[in-house]
Amino acid sequence: MQIYTRVGDKGQTKINGNYTVYKDSARVEAYGTIDELNSFVGLAASSKEAWPELTAELQQIQQFLFDCGNDLATSNTDKYPYRMDLEPTKWLEGIIDDYAAEPQPLESFILPGGTPLASNLHVCRTVTRRAERAVVSFHQYLENSKATETFDTGRQEAEANPHVLMFINRLSDYFFAIARVANHRAEVEDVLYDRSGKVFHLDVKKEDYGELE
Repeated sequence: MQIYTRVGDKGQTKINGNYTVYKDSARVEAYGTIDELNSFVGLAASSKEAWPELTAELQQIQQFLFDCGNDLATSNTDKYPYRMDLEPTKWLEGIIDDYAAEPQPLESFILPGGTPLASNLHVCRTVTRRAERAVVSFHQYLENSKATETFDTGRQEAEANPHVLMFINRLSDYFFAIARVANHRAEVEDVLYDRSGKVFHLDVKKEDYGELE
């Protein structure tokens, strides 16, 4: 099996449908950041501190992240249907609800850190937020391209899959919730941000637990 294709020697890559785009395009930035996130999730899953259920969850998330990357790399949905739908996000929400009830509720910001596992999960959270920004930029690129009819692929592109952005948005909440649980189970207290003030309220919706938009 030959790994290299030499297509990238000119700063280009192929997306689903055999269309060539430049590697600095909004599309490649989006699925490339998802790939980076997937690597950090794998690092967290391999932690000796991770309990079996958490490892299984993280590996399932890695599967979904590959689906997200696939959908972001697809411009011809007639030939390559999208893989992400609402179910992965609903699955995450159920897990977040369970985990959010375990540690003591928060009213202020905390510093990322604690145990090595919790720290890795906070890294996953922040990379997820960067991936979310990249996906939003890609969505905006598609909208702007429709107005000017200019595309990297030189052809009409499909609408972006909204379920990818929805899943990535919820995923950062998951990592916040599970990082707190990792500290809680290790009996390590979260460190509050000294100048935070009261920013969280106990009557927020469960799916918004842990982060301000």
